Amino acid sequence: MDKQIIDILKETEAFLEGHFLLSSGKHSKGYVQCAKVLRFPDKAAKVLEPVVDKIKGLGIEKVVGPAMGGVIVSYELGRQLGKEAVFTERKDGQMELRRGFEIIKGEKVIIAEDVVTTGKSTIETKEVLEALGAEVVGVACIADRRPEGVEVGMPVFSAVKLNIETFDASDCPACKAGEPVVKPGSRGNM
Repeated sequence: MDKQIIDILKETEAFLEGHFLLSSGKHSKGYVQCAKVLRFPDKAAKVLEPVVDKIKGLGIEKVVGPAMGGVIVSYELGRQLGKEAVFTERKDGQMELRRGFEIIKGEKVIIAEDVVTTGKSTIETKEVLEALGAEVVGVACIADRRPEGVEVGMPVFSAVKLNIETFDASDCPACKAGEPVVKPGSRGNM
């Protein structure tokens, strides 16, 4: 299954190779730009089908995706599960549930992401949802590219697990070779 997902990511130019600056500040030789695959509804449905298979028995009542990357993923998971899909977004640098979206106390919620690397947005979203009374059952994503040892404090259900090495800028082989760095993500450097 991983090969099929990676093939779709490559076919849609969502899986990139080069020298990238991640939103965490780390550098990487690979990047997954899920917006490229999510622009095709049929391919979005296909890459998220294995995730739906993994989470459909969890009693999920609502899907919540952090903006930007989780918005379309949240919608597609909600569509396939037949559940409401909403999103959180940043206001003045803080993650919030806005636009009249609501969480009912005790509601079973899954967080929807495109890619989980450091888990920053996922953890912030979890904190917001739990403060509103939700029971967060995990995070569902297209690609889990967390390095070994990075935990998000909940189960991660992904379509594909990627092991793409990351580096501090001072230890980055591409920087040492003089390769220009590209910042493809939506979040500013932290």
